[in-house]
Amino acid sequence: MERLRKYGFVIGFLIVPVTLYVVFVISPYIQAFQLSLTSWNGYQAVPNFVGLENFTRLFKDEVFWNALRTHGIVLLVMPLVVLALALVFSFLLNLGGGSRGAGMRGVTGSTFYKVVFFAPQVLAVAIVGVLWKAIYRPDEAGVINGVVMKLGGEPIGWMSDPDLALWSLIAVMCWQAVGFYVVLFSAGMSAIPKDYFEAAALDGAGRFTLFFRITLPLLRDTLQVGWVYLGIAAFDCFALVNVLTLDAGGPDGVTTVLPVEIFKTAFTYSKVGYASAMGVALFFLTITFAVLTLRVTRREKIEL
Repeated sequence: MERLRKYGFVIGFLIVPVTLYVVFVISPYIQAFQLSLTSWNGYQAVPNFVGLENFTRLFKDEVFWNALRTHGIVLLVMPLVVLALALVFSFLLNLGGGSRGAGMRGVTGSTFYKVVFFAPQVLAVAIVGVLWKAIYRPDEAGVINGVVMKLGGEPIGWMSDPDLALWSLIAVMCWQAVGFYVVLFSAGMSAIPKDYFEAAALDGAGRFTLFFRITLPLLRDTLQVGWVYLGIAAFDCFALVNVLTLDAGGPDGVTTVLPVEIFKTAFTYSKVGYASAMGVALFFLTITFAVLTLRVTRREKIEL
């Protein structure tokens, strides 16, 4: 009876959130898997079952592979840049000011800098896209090109040049993301006993040694989490690509990503079944990346 009462109490608290999760998360996944095996156009009363035909088409679809190429580049570049910048900034803001009395301190004005770094994170992605669209404008009204043209240079097509568009997009993604990871790594550094840094500083260790020999090893778990988050973000990018780029993925498809192609395929071309197959492929790509990253970077925890 006591055990029944205890589990009944737990079940009473869990039944509502679990039900909501099943209805609004698990159920749409199951429906997407089902639709990926059909040729449904969004209007048919009964979808036509086609089996694995949609997935076979994916392997021959140049648009699909082009979107995967974009994801691959973003996945390689963005996490490295964001994590590197966030680690350096976090170290400077928390420990870069050297020792003060019996403790370590950050650079002067570190609290203000944390607010500045985090500010882009509180902006909606659509606002970020509109903001950078104005900055990247290819005429004298653009923030960057206005300065370039006043200095006598030619305007640069940041988002219209196929050689620059993807890198310009990645730069915006890094700008928006780095503030969150500065805060994340700052929290991780604050959990590291300051005795380690103080003892190393007394032994003559410089900032380079403090960063690579103490900070990085003890932040490994936080880095792992950050890498997974950024990897998942690299498989998304829908809102920023849709707002910032030419024709939602242009020019010439160099900035297109799978979520954008899924949206176009489903709501522009009315190929919901094929779009669902793309969504299923994206789901497994994301899950595979997260699992592989967690397994590769797994290690024994360091007891502090």
